[in-house]
Amino acid sequence: VKVKIPFGDKYLDAIFSIPEKKSTYGVILTHGAGGDMNFPHLVSLAAYLASHGVLCLRFTCKGLNVAYRAKAFKTVLEYLKLSDDYKLTGVFLAGRSMGSRAAASVIRQLSQDDDDDFIQGLVCLSYPLHRPKLQSKLRDEDLLFIRCPVLFVSGSADEMCEKQLLEGVASKMKAPKKIHWIDKANHGMAVKGRTTDDVMEEINAQVFSWLAENIELECK
Repeated sequence: VKVKIPFGDKYLDAIFSIPEKKSTYGVILTHGAGGDMNFPHLVSLAAYLASHGVLCLRFTCKGLNVAYRAKAFKTVLEYLKLSDDYKLTGVFLAGRSMGSRAAASVIRQLSQDDDDDFIQGLVCLSYPLHRPKLQSKLRDEDLLFIRCPVLFVSGSADEMCEKQLLEGVASKMKAPKKIHWIDKANHGMAVKGRTTDDVMEEINAQVFSWLAENIELECK
């Protein structure tokens, strides 16, 4: 179901992937710095979640400024929270690359208000912990403040997320967290010798089983 979500004087394009049975939990999903909500990995994950009983709302927000992207994410979150069509008990924020930074930023902002039990957790696909070859500047400030469960799915050969560095940040985080490494995958989750579908199957299954652990979904 395509929707347009008011955002300032503009609209954000978004698509609901709706499960057959009424869903009590949802996932809001957004893309990285390039591309949009129709990025194949997001389409694949949304379809997988919906087929396993989890509502998924994915949206496009062009803009290379994390604060702007976070603002858009917050708007989509409010939209879903107030939606009469989909009354959800809770939601997970998820993003790919820059989208996961925006999601982390929103969770940190809202956790300072302390009134938000609606957000159940954060899913970071290819979290861009640092710029390529610039490991000295880590983008970990939001992660260290988050309290809700966090799942990282990253490639072990990601040039924007060195394995040891992410493990180091994770060890300092106060939140319950899990890292799933996709062996030999780069930032775009490409792995030599494996098809995109094969890699996506691994990612989708990991994300869903983690969601299930955190909300005890009845796995079909």
